[in-house]
Amino acid sequence: MKLKELERPAVQVWSPASQYPVYLATGTSAQQLDASFSTNGTLEIFEVDFRDPSLDLKQKGVLSVSSRFHKLIWGSFDNGLLESSGVIAGGGDNGMLILYNVTHILSSGKEPVIAQRQKHTGAVRALDFNPFQGNLLASGASNSEIFIWDLNNLSIPMTPGSKSQQPLEDIKALSWNWQVQHILSSAHPSGKAVVWDLRKNEPIIKVSDHSSRMHCSGLAWHPDIATQLVLCSEDDRLPVIQLWDLRFASSPLKVLESHSRGIFSMSWSHADAELLLSSAKDNQTLCWNLGSSEVVYKLPTQSSWCFDVQWCPRNPPVFSAASFDGWISLYSVMGRSWEVQHMGQADKISSSFSKGQPLPPLQVPEHVAQASLIPPLKKPPKWIRRPAGVSFAFGGKLVTFGLSSTPAQQLAQPCPRLVFISQVTTESEFLRRSLELQEALGSGNLLKYCQNKSQQVLLPCEKMLWQFLKVTLEQDSRMKFLKLLGYNKEELLEKVTTWLKRDLGTAESPQPKRDDPSSNRQVFCSQASKYTTEEASASSAFFDELVPQNMTPWEIPITEDTDGLLGQALLLGELGCAVELCLKEERFADAIILAQAGGTDLLKRTQERYLAKRQTKISSLLSCVVQKNWKDLVCACSLKNWREALALLLTYSGPEKFPELCDMLGTRMEQEGGRALTAEATLCYVCSGSVERLVECWAKDHQASSPMALQDLIEKVMVLNRSLEPRQAPDRVSPGPTTIYRITQYASLLAAQGSLANAMSFLPNDCAQPPVQQLRDRLFHAQGSTVLGQQSPPFPFPRVVVVGATTHSKEKSSYRFGSQPSHQVPTPSLRPMSTSQPSLVMPLTPSHPSPCQSSRMQTISDYRAPEPQAVQPLSLGPGVRPEPQDSWKNVPAPQANLQRKKMLETFMPLAPITAPVMSLIPEPQRVLPPQTPISSVNHAPPGAPGELSLQQRQQLPPKMVERKELPPEHQSLKTSFEALLQRCSLSATDLKTKRKLDEATQRLEGLYEKLCEGTLSPHVLAGLHEVARCVDAGSFEQGLAVHAQVVGCSSFSEVSSFMPVLKAVLTIAHKLQG
Repeated sequence: MKLKELERPAVQVWSPASQYPVYLATGTSAQQLDASFSTNGTLEIFEVDFRDPSLDLKQKGVLSVSSRFHKLIWGSFDNGLLESSGVIAGGGDNGMLILYNVTHILSSGKEPVIAQRQKHTGAVRALDFNPFQGNLLASGASNSEIFIWDLNNLSIPMTPGSKSQQPLEDIKALSWNWQVQHILSSAHPSGKAVVWDLRKNEPIIKVSDHSSRMHCSGLAWHPDIATQLVLCSEDDRLPVIQLWDLRFASSPLKVLESHSRGIFSMSWSHADAELLLSSAKDNQTLCWNLGSSEVVYKLPTQSSWCFDVQWCPRNPPVFSAASFDGWISLYSVMGRSWEVQHMGQADKISSSFSKGQPLPPLQVPEHVAQASLIPPLKKPPKWIRRPAGVSFAFGGKLVTFGLSSTPAQQLAQPCPRLVFISQVTTESEFLRRSLELQEALGSGNLLKYCQNKSQQVLLPCEKMLWQFLKVTLEQDSRMKFLKLLGYNKEELLEKVTTWLKRDLGTAESPQPKRDDPSSNRQVFCSQASKYTTEEASASSAFFDELVPQNMTPWEIPITEDTDGLLGQALLLGELGCAVELCLKEERFADAIILAQAGGTDLLKRTQERYLAKRQTKISSLLSCVVQKNWKDLVCACSLKNWREALALLLTYSGPEKFPELCDMLGTRMEQEGGRALTAEATLCYVCSGSVERLVECWAKDHQASSPMALQDLIEKVMVLNRSLEPRQAPDRVSPGPTTIYRITQYASLLAAQGSLANAMSFLPNDCAQPPVQQLRDRLFHAQGSTVLGQQSPPFPFPRVVVVGATTHSKEKSSYRFGSQPSHQVPTPSLRPMSTSQPSLVMPLTPSHPSPCQSSRMQTISDYRAPEPQAVQPLSLGPGVRPEPQDSWKNVPAPQANLQRKKMLETFMPLAPITAPVMSLIPEPQRVLPPQTPISSVNHAPPGAPGELSLQQRQQLPPKMVERKELPPEHQSLKTSFEALLQRCSLSATDLKTKRKLDEATQRLEGLYEKLCEGTLSPHVLAGLHEVARCVDAGSFEQGLAVHAQVVGCSSFSEVSSFMPVLKAVLTIAHKLQG
């Protein structure tokens, strides 16, 4: 993208990187003339303000000079001045070297010329300041003259050595080494470069091309590697850029050959040592990537030659280009289309001609629009790359990377990149308690665990809760719950006995004494023993005793008063009326005694009438005990007596209604009791075994749950769940949504701390909720080789296939490699059928990694991660697999398998193969008819109707050999491989490839027979299904890697009949795809 432009027939130089604001100095070029043919010279300094959207540069200083310039160089030498802007050195004709004070030019005050020296012969075309010592200036001119100037003492320059090279030549370029301060190099038209050592004052090496066609026009040292430099050739016969390494100076390391004519200049970026600019006579300005030797940026072809290009030292993406048409332009390699800029200029012009009415839109010719497009850099430059990065991965893994502390020694070798994968643990106490819980659950010693927890907690409510949880694990839990609530039957009997004895000792009234239960029991026992002994001796006397002796006769009242009416009702058997009379007279004992004789219904009504009339402190309790109306108790009792209400439920409520009543009591305590009773309500939920209510109650007080608070909850949930297991039926109810959410949250926290196996153990096995299934699947595959031999969890996403348009009337799905499907399944929450899962033994990496994958992996805590695979995302929504990008065009394929059965996805490593794999020579397939066992044949005698003659047998048609049907779980393998063979056959052009594919079709029949017979081992089956997934995804390179892994871990005799041919098909598909 063009940023600025300036119309000047001049040479240019940027201000040093330390200078701000950024300046661009221009000096009238000695090799150009304008239309006026003026020979005057001017030195100008312009400020480059990138905040200004216009293309103009702001002139900050101007100086008329007597000599025009071949070369300008701007150094940071300040001569001890704090406000110095450096020194500009200019090389002119006739050996003239002039030094200017930039500060004086900008201020237009003092004399800007520091010194003029005319020591050289001919034009001074090469200048360079030493990057380590700013006071040293190297200059080169004709006759191989090179001088080293000390700006502190310009009287006598020094030379780097004698003029030993013959014939004498012009010095086209000079450059100081950026790593070693006493090394200087010079470029000559004959095609050689001389490296000088100023400590020895002699050349130490000469580099030259053996073709003798090299005409050096430029030279530059590598910014980072001290022994490497580049040379460019101005000769049209050899327009190349050569990269040399002085340690191997016999031939160049690399040769860049995209220019078609001689190269004028080049500039090496110090912000990214891989980027090199060049301009040539073919009107092209190119930006090279020296690592890959390719052009990564290209300016549109200009109408004139560009003779000088320079990177901006301070702003890395900016560079300037000076051309022979008298223009100096500033560009940015972070380019985009010039369309926006051109439209802005067009709008500015249109505003001057519109006269209040808008002009019609501008129709730009297509070839002009295409020419204005500048593609961006193919690779991010170093200045915008992250020098270091960090990211958290699943399982508490911290992935970090950074640049190597030591620079690479050769560009041909990729710079090593270290990627560190470490385990981060921030909640050590959380992990410790989780492991303790897991050990207690595994060992079954939960009683001791609950006992320790009740002793460790400080809050009384927490201590009581753990005591309740401990009781749930024990026998006779209801009686123990009552004891925890403060009610003990033995203690109550002792209290009652003491109370009764105290009443007997203190009573002095003539009122009849209350019967002592103990005395009653003694009398009853004595009487029973008396009747037992007498029955054995005199049984006949028993009936004599039934006649009362000396009893006073009693009368039956039949008067009209209460007793008389009561007597009459009893005489007639009207017990209901009798009870009503007793109740009216408040003779409640008589009423209840009569009601017992009248049946259950009458007794129940009598009890209700009695309880309704007798309102005492204990009448409500009596009513609940007698009527068993526990729901009214739960809903009407005072919450101050929640313990007593819970005790009543524990004592009287049946097992069917008990959980529901406890939940009702706990819910009422939460809603009406406020925060004070919310913690106590958990005891009700523990008694009822309501895990979901327990979790919901906990969540009200822990909105922003911390790991330790969540650990407390999960401990209680796991213990309560374990106590419920003996009481639950086989088809038990799965956990509720709140419980599932908290357990999933807990497992995620464990996974974030790196405890993957522990996290997976807490997830419920029979839960069908997607978050649990997805987390289980992720945990299983994240554990890698530690889950070998375990059953893989079901795939947590529905499998879909993105299908293309169909050409048949019947609905058939087909797809093309690399083509976008015309119909996409609009299900953003789905995951593709063939999503590749990471291998559980080793990462599946290509056997020939590309340069971008050549980074080394340094891991911590025994963790290996597979190398990332390059993926081009498409906007299909999450989970929908995009079609492969690299295509075989217009090749239909049969319908891919829609439902791939779950297979074992682990490879059990076996002994390595020690014998060579068989070749692709086809073997004849001999199908023999199955022979009927002799024991199953019913032999008929000769001549019997069932016996066929030999002639009849010969006339019978041959029987078809029936092959076993392929199992459904392996049908997808045949579908994928046959589809691949069909696509390869349609795309192959040579007969040799087609012959191989035909042979492969026959050889794969052997694989299908083995699948029908079920003789393949599980890890081979898993590998075949993984290869099929790679085939469906179009990732044949990954499929070859899986194939190599299966072959390396399998028995030779088991896979030798089909694995070689499968590899051949994958190789052919990979070549056709590329």
